[in-house]
Amino acid sequence: MRLAGNTVLVTGGASGIGLAIAERFLKAGSTVIICGRRADKLNEAKQQHPALHTIVCDVAKESDRIALMEWTTKEFPALNVLVNNAGIQRRINPVEQQEAWGETQQELLINVEAPIHLCHLFIPHLRRQEKAAIINVTSGLAFTPAAFAPVYCATKAALHSYTMSLRFLLSKTSVEVVELVPPAVNTDLGGVGLHTFGVPLNEFADSVMQRIDTGELEVGFGSSEERRKASREENDAFAAQMNARMLGNS
Repeated sequence: MRLAGNTVLVTGGASGIGLAIAERFLKAGSTVIICGRRADKLNEAKQQHPALHTIVCDVAKESDRIALMEWTTKEFPALNVLVNNAGIQRRINPVEQQEAWGETQQELLINVEAPIHLCHLFIPHLRRQEKAAIINVTSGLAFTPAAFAPVYCATKAALHSYTMSLRFLLSKTSVEVVELVPPAVNTDLGGVGLHTFGVPLNEFADSVMQRIDTGELEVGFGSSEERRKASREENDAFAAQMNARMLGNS
């Protein structure tokens, strides 16, 4: 898909990877709507980029997702790109830590239920457009799970699988299905300072969005590019090494 000439909705678009995606669509000349749970963060993004359109939405709530679809398709009938970026990462060891199920459920709702439901809600509208796309943001951890964030990894693996199926189901329509596979990126995912070791955000975003602009349908960067292309045996070995190192068992 081309970045120019679209009307784009980015979930979780007020910061991090979501905002970086929105910025590059804007720069290419597209109309961009971002949504998020916090009005203050949305306002900060709009101050940086006055051309952005914003709407408060908690994608963990079914009612908010339905309202988002109804509002955006009414206010922006040319909407033709949905970017499912919103996500949370929690570092939890369920073997050693007990917590209320609601904490885990929130991660499942935002990372899996929300993007799948939003795809289902928007597909009828997108299919009416001459050219359209769905971009699902997964993770290199969908291919090599990290034991420090087991639920997050499972949700991204589920979204990777769903994206592959959806691409096949929509292959004879006007809707392209793109998977963006980030590595660890220097954002505040999971908490401030947890990903300072990650690749620079702008370097990552420039690379992957340029490749999406040329028509690639599954795009990683650095280590996540290696992981998505690796064999099962290679990924299993990498995951074992990573988990041993991160858990201090090496």
